[in-house]
Amino acid sequence: MSLIERAADKLVKNDMNGFMPGGVSQHDSREGIGPDSLFSSDGVPGKKTGYGRIIKEEAGADRINKAADTKKTVKRIEVDLENLHRKGVVTLHHTKSEIAEQFRLIKRPLLANAFNPDSGVKNGNLIMVTSSLSGEGKSFCSLNLAMSIAMEMDHRVLLVDADVARPSIPATLGFSPEEPGLLDMLRDSQLSISDVMMKTNIKKLTLIPAGRRHTHATELLASQSMHSILVELAQRYHDRVVIFDSPPLLLTSEARVLASQMGQIVLVVEAERTTQQTVKEALQQIEACDVVNLIYNKARAHGSTGYYGYY
Repeated sequence: MSLIERAADKLVKNDMNGFMPGGVSQHDSREGIGPDSLFSSDGVPGKKTGYGRIIKEEAGADRINKAADTKKTVKRIEVDLENLHRKGVVTLHHTKSEIAEQFRLIKRPLLANAFNPDSGVKNGNLIMVTSSLSGEGKSFCSLNLAMSIAMEMDHRVLLVDADVARPSIPATLGFSPEEPGLLDMLRDSQLSISDVMMKTNIKKLTLIPAGRRHTHATELLASQSMHSILVELAQRYHDRVVIFDSPPLLLTSEARVLASQMGQIVLVVEAERTTQQTVKEALQQIEACDVVNLIYNKARAHGSTGYYGYY
């Protein structure tokens, strides 16, 4: 049975029987992590912008050394965690919420594939989160997955806004969509990762914005420069997961280009809206990736008020 057939069969069973989380062998229930220990302690008063506080600080481990480099700085934003919590996002001060538990289940097999030497997954720490169509919740799931991984004791996370046509991460986290980012770095060989990287007040969470729009975004994402960046991101930091919030698979060509370079893919499927045929067509776009997981989003289990399901 092919990947597409197996996924479609799971969706049919879910519609008939309700959802029960499956495929997860380990549940991370550690609650002894104090939220304050997960915040960066080096906050410096910064200038308040129309989108949020952006601070510049000296780049350390995230700096790429070039012959012409002197001192580089990495921007830093202050994420309003209470505002995120009100929007239903996993936050460090609300670790016992139902959604926090759901994403503990979701992240565990992804981390195992990324860091277990016996998993056999090449570049397993490069994870693309996508969907078939817009509005299924893939950006919401990308952010929640990143926030959940940022709570890990042994891992860090870099969230890359790769939805270059319709980036939504800036509005959610509170920074300008005009910040230089991924596309700017691909267009300008003088820009390094540290030039576009943004640290946050969440100690283990770093961001790369989508950058300024470009008519040749697909070609930029398929370029050798993009390949070199992905190789560096995958290999430079042994403890880092890189999550790409990508465009929907069936609406743009950028997502298919990204998918061909990922170690793992998470496909978000909206319950009671996305058809089986649509899911099949989306899965056909990513068959080259050996590790594809599905989040059955907005699914309500029998006897539960749960909102998220996961395969």
